[in-house]
Amino acid sequence: MDRKYLELLSQKYPTIDSAASEIINLSAIRSLPKGTEYFFSDMHGESEAFLHMLKSASGMIKIKIDLTLGKTVSSAEREALAALIYYPEKQIKRLKKQGLLTDEWRRLTIYRLIIVCEAVSAKYTRSRVRKSIPKDMVYILDELLNVTDDVNKDYYYEEIISTILDTGISEHFIISLCKLIQALAIDRLHIIGDIFDRGPRADIIMDELMKMHGVDIQWGNHDISWMGAASGNWALIANVIRIAMRYNNFDVLEDGYGLNLRALAVFAGEVYKEDPCSLFMPQTLDDNIYDPVDTGLVAKMHKAITVIQLKLEGQLIERHPEWNMESRNIFRRVDLEAGTVTIDGKSYNLLDTNFPTVYRDAPLSLNDEENELMNVLANSFLHSEKLNSHIRFLYSKGSMYKAVNGNLLFHGCIPLDGEGRPQSANIEGGEYSGKALLDKLDEIANRAYFMPAGPEKDYAADYLWYLWCGPVSPLYGKDKMAFFERYFLAEKELYKENYNAYYHFSEQPEICEEILKMFGLDPKRGHIINGHVPVKIKNGESPVKAGGKLFVIDGGISKAYQRATGIAGYTLIYDSHSLNLAEHKPFKADESEHTPTLHLVERLDKRANISDTDKGEQLQGQIDDLRALLAAYRSGTLKQKA
Repeated sequence: MDRKYLELLSQKYPTIDSAASEIINLSAIRSLPKGTEYFFSDMHGESEAFLHMLKSASGMIKIKIDLTLGKTVSSAEREALAALIYYPEKQIKRLKKQGLLTDEWRRLTIYRLIIVCEAVSAKYTRSRVRKSIPKDMVYILDELLNVTDDVNKDYYYEEIISTILDTGISEHFIISLCKLIQALAIDRLHIIGDIFDRGPRADIIMDELMKMHGVDIQWGNHDISWMGAASGNWALIANVIRIAMRYNNFDVLEDGYGLNLRALAVFAGEVYKEDPCSLFMPQTLDDNIYDPVDTGLVAKMHKAITVIQLKLEGQLIERHPEWNMESRNIFRRVDLEAGTVTIDGKSYNLLDTNFPTVYRDAPLSLNDEENELMNVLANSFLHSEKLNSHIRFLYSKGSMYKAVNGNLLFHGCIPLDGEGRPQSANIEGGEYSGKALLDKLDEIANRAYFMPAGPEKDYAADYLWYLWCGPVSPLYGKDKMAFFERYFLAEKELYKENYNAYYHFSEQPEICEEILKMFGLDPKRGHIINGHVPVKIKNGESPVKAGGKLFVIDGGISKAYQRATGIAGYTLIYDSHSLNLAEHKPFKADESEHTPTLHLVERLDKRANISDTDKGEQLQGQIDDLRALLAAYRSGTLKQKA
């Protein structure tokens, strides 16, 4: 081994004893059971439902309570304990108001919480648990969770709990213990894309993700849209605002990110003053709490930004003929006088023909007022501190795909042609497919946000729009986005969006195995985990495909999809024993019971330890280095530092 590297390593481990001690420590960690990984997809701004899944570890905390206390505690008390762990402040406030917060309740609750906490922390090192404990409670909780004297254990517990009660910190202690259980229940969190759009508060989801100790994100096309908006791409800025208008989501824009929509409201109110904009009335799935806006004005804002977006998208398509998307440049083919549009050589009547800002001879040009409006909106996006902190987090924790512990995670698809072979996309004059395509797109996405202003940044930001809706986008995976047709045409056959061949071929185990091999993974052991396409369980569809090689875990957390799917999302849970799918019910804040239905999908041949994971490989590499350092000390190649 390189002597310089060993000399650097010796600065941290200066003696034989220190190096040997660390080898023993790392070997012990490798022998522990692997932590539980949770896979979520397509949250679409549904902050309440998603936060409940996090706080409850998708029902696994309730299962742990039942396992540890099921023989001694009633079902109702176990349910109440679970509710306390999920929402400690809220439950303590309720109990206090009802006069039920007695010392006896506090004493019994602390004791039960300690038992549950011992169960969820059993697979972690003491150091790992200490790092998760609130700083002001480290000593007390560390002591309670590591009592080794079984003879005096009950007496020890009793003495500490009595002192907690006497000093008046019991409520704070209970809250800390509940939050520790939450933190330890999830070892690693994988987000398989689409945090944003449709639901009310994606910003709250992002705030929570930024608190997590172990999280990675595989970008979805809705995430890319926001990333492109934050990079300054006008078409994606318009897209983000349009979707928010469509679902009447002002809170996320104005309260969440401080984006000023007043200029849009004034512009829309003037331009469409006499237009009812009936086609643009919002779908209100959630009420705005902080920024309620009259739905008539929302409809006008919705139409104004939609027209602007159609113009900007047409400009993008014409700027990039290599994308072969001219067939989607529909707004250029609108006949304003006839009130029709030509698609694939056929003329269709428009449902709305009032376009006061569209020039007949230059339909894709923004007028002066639209240009000024987009400058104002772009500045708002570029200077939103909260938005950009979230976007930087998306970049730091995110990527187009992730290969982790033998599994391949990506949001949409690996584009395939009609023969099941990797389909190529043109990027900067080069052709890319398969893994090389996703690697190149990772580079493009980072360039769009981080590169200084110039042609390379502009190209990359434009390409983020292609990733939003392009036919060979791994994040979108359809031949077109029927955006114009759904808004302006009555012919529903034109709404059809055909999925990429991947969605057909990926039902075949051998195709999934080929894709796993493409990414350097074991095709017999690994799985592909996707989101993006809602699984309609009520129609008999299954999230488990290709003989268990593929999991599609978009089950409809978003309220917009729940009528179609029949459920409210999936969580894939990978612990040291098995792979399980948690099937969630629609979340209602006033209901106490939200425990999902758990389905075992694969049992491991043997319990998986950390040594069987990517982390285990990293630790083994460190052990090998330390053994080389030991050998150098013992041979005299390096001197120990006294």
